[in-house]
Amino acid sequence: MTLSNTEEQLMEHLWKLEKAFMKDLLEAYQEPKPATTTVATLLKRMIDKKFVAYNEFGNSREYYPLVKKNDYFSKHVNGLIKNFFNDSSSQFASFFTRETNLTESELEELKKIIDVELQKKKK
Repeated sequence: MTLSNTEEQLMEHLWKLEKAFMKDLLEAYQEPKPATTTVATLLKRMIDKKFVAYNEFGNSREYYPLVKKNDYFSKHVNGLIKNFFNDSSSQFASFFTRETNLTESELEELKKIIDVELQKKKK
């Protein structure tokens, strides 16, 4: 299951805060801030989708993420590779390195990351 753009934006705030009351979430937004009812509706949908849960303290709710940011985006990248690159990581890597205007130092850094992962696989 995926999140809409507005849900993803709210989830970004929640990932950063780790736990938050409604006022904390509203403060995390830049101006113009969304209405409280808008954020409440988004939270309700995200709870229904099992991305967010909460603890009640009297009349207040403290919200927290049920899904880790890394897990969410890993699933998206894998879906992107499957749907747009014929499930080929090498096609994705080729596209990524050619079409994203990476600098020489960024490419060198990617090469180092790949070399480290290759060494791990060989062990």
